[in-house]
Amino acid sequence: MHTIITIGRSFGSGGGYVGQAIGKILGIPFYDNQLISEAAEKSGYSRSVFEQTEKKPGLFSLSSFFSSGRMGPMESGYVTDDMLFKIQSEVIRGIAEKGDAIFIGRCADYILRDIPSLDVFIGAPEEYRIQRLVSLENLDASEAEKLMRRKDRTRETYYNYYTFGNWGQASNYNLCVDSSVLGIDGTAQLIIDFGRKAGLVK
Repeated sequence: MHTIITIGRSFGSGGGYVGQAIGKILGIPFYDNQLISEAAEKSGYSRSVFEQTEKKPGLFSLSSFFSSGRMGPMESGYVTDDMLFKIQSEVIRGIAEKGDAIFIGRCADYILRDIPSLDVFIGAPEEYRIQRLVSLENLDASEAEKLMRRKDRTRETYYNYYTFGNWGQASNYNLCVDSSVLGIDGTAQLIIDFGRKAGLVK
């Protein structure tokens, strides 16, 4: 059995950092938006188009969709978000079937719902998240709050649309964690310990 960990996260909670910390401790590949896009690019797709997922729905030109210039089976000239999600899902499933992996976002918990995995959601109080964004993004508190709410709303809309579920709802995950309690490294170790006790992490 492969160790597969999926991490959903509220913006500013440090979920990506927690995922990276878990990857370093376990020696497992970590896939965030950029690395999933790179994996897609190796399959002949344009990274720039994949990086537009989790954004507002729209249509994308096929000429920019394939990095190799090949058109593939879709001949309408455009690829919809639904097509993008389908191909993105195939990329994520392909990675998971080959070996251990940690996935950040991208509805990975839903995409891999028929594969044994540890599904985690990482959140934190708004005040904590705002303070982190002020420090990391060089924003004032007002700007940080607006960014946090916009990103959360985007992630929630994207997740709910493609999974028919509710982003951040505890029943969707094996474990929900407040990262402000133990910090990045402490949260990472907590998730690993839980996963091992649950038989989902080697």
